[in-house]
Amino acid sequence: MGRIVLGFPAGFAPSASYPVLLPLVTALRIILQVLLVISSGFLVLLVLLHKGKGGGLSDMFGGGISSGAGSSGVAERNLNRITISFAVVWAVVVILLGLIQATQ
Repeated sequence: MGRIVLGFPAGFAPSASYPVLLPLVTALRIILQVLLVISSGFLVLLVLLHKGKGGGLSDMFGGGISSGAGSSGVAERNLNRITISFAVVWAVVVILLGLIQATQ
């Protein structure tokens, strides 16, 4: 029995032999690439919004002097949840793009 790629049995993977599926896979790849760029940008911004814990690069760029003006505990927890959500979305998109690229 042949190997299964993305749910397709061997010989049925979207390729030149199945031109009907090729536009769908191409559209999916473009959507995932756009989602990757958007999630990457938001992930960078969200990480930069976090309050510095001290002793690292955040102190070098002025993070240590605003230690009293930090966000509240609830806002920090919500920022953590949003950051983790974007990181999970980013990781899933990277894995899906890798699987699509492997079948081409």
